[in-house]
Amino acid sequence: MLRSRTLARLLAAFLLIVPLAALPARGFDTTATGAIVYDVTTNTILMEKNADVPLPPASMSKLMTINMLFEALKDGRVTMDTRFGVSARAQAMGGSTMFLNTTDRPTVEELIKGIIVNSGNDACVVVAEGLAGSEEAFATMMTERARALGMTNSTFGNSSGWPDPRQRMSMRDLAILATRLITEFPTLYTYFAMTEYPYDGRAPDNRFNRNPLLKLGIGADGLKTGHTSEAGYGLVGSAVQGQRRIVFAFTGLASQESRAKEAEAIVNWAFRQFAMKTPAEAGERVAALPVFLGAAQSVGVAPAADVAFLMPVTANNQISADITWISPIEAPIAAGQQLARMTIERPGLADIEVPLFADASVAKAGFVPRFRAAATRALALAQELTAGEPPAPVTPVAPAPEAPGNALTN
Repeated sequence: MLRSRTLARLLAAFLLIVPLAALPARGFDTTATGAIVYDVTTNTILMEKNADVPLPPASMSKLMTINMLFEALKDGRVTMDTRFGVSARAQAMGGSTMFLNTTDRPTVEELIKGIIVNSGNDACVVVAEGLAGSEEAFATMMTERARALGMTNSTFGNSSGWPDPRQRMSMRDLAILATRLITEFPTLYTYFAMTEYPYDGRAPDNRFNRNPLLKLGIGADGLKTGHTSEAGYGLVGSAVQGQRRIVFAFTGLASQESRAKEAEAIVNWAFRQFAMKTPAEAGERVAALPVFLGAAQSVGVAPAADVAFLMPVTANNQISADITWISPIEAPIAAGQQLARMTIERPGLADIEVPLFADASVAKAGFVPRFRAAATRALALAQELTAGEPPAPVTPVAPAPEAPGNALTN
């Protein structure tokens, strides 16, 4: 493995200089049963606790019902104006509801608002029956779809999060789901920022969104709270500050008040204890690698996208970057050809793998340079054999990997 000193200097130039009075970067201590904090912008897990343990999700599992409805809208199976009937089963749902009755025919848009803002258990049953014919069939669809989306620790027994031993989700799965809703359905996601929905004036005391972060002015714009006696108090949330978006999920808190404090503390910690750095932009040369039998002796390599990552605010110069490649790199080389990989190591966070690509084409050398190179190599081999030592073997480095995937699913 070869270290690029040029790149190390480049990275160091962009490190944050921390004043002596700054607080040390610290892990987030949570009393939640399970939790995860994910930086969407840089694909970085900032904290996790029992993140893969299937737990009772309560109303946070309504996000899966919303996902199924958003997918139906995207596929054209329903429109915002499509109306669904309300069954006696839906009307009989307890807990938080829109107070629907069997004479109603709410639109898809009304049901979206009713699920997101009012946390309507009745609205979830209406959607389930409208899309799948029965809630049981819909719960099966939810489980199968969760598996397809990489949510390997989620199963569903109903559409609303009503207590059921089959209703389980991990915090990582909730973060995967929340990130999907944000990135795949950006227009529909804006409904999560609604703070109030007085459906037909029927439930004035249930018209407010329970997300405690929406009115704090800290960039929060969704997603969903949850509570049952079995699950405790939980929240799946997201916030944007500057160029960064975070998603987080936790459950098992003791009260609404502790949930609100925990959520705000997570947002403050995630944005204040980490800073985003961009030491190299897309196409910017980070190193020059030797070329064998080429018209040029070296070729520059550069990332295809901006190299942006998070650093703990007090990391100072605790960073290293290595570039590895398969040697020799033999001409011809095409511009844009992947030649190497760069590994960036940071304290307390996962390493970053960045593919590097040739920034120019290099043709084969002419006959005379190639002949001279071959002769030089033959002479070197002859000298090694004369000295009674076998030629040194060439140990190839593993090929550069594909661009990294999602940190939540890796």
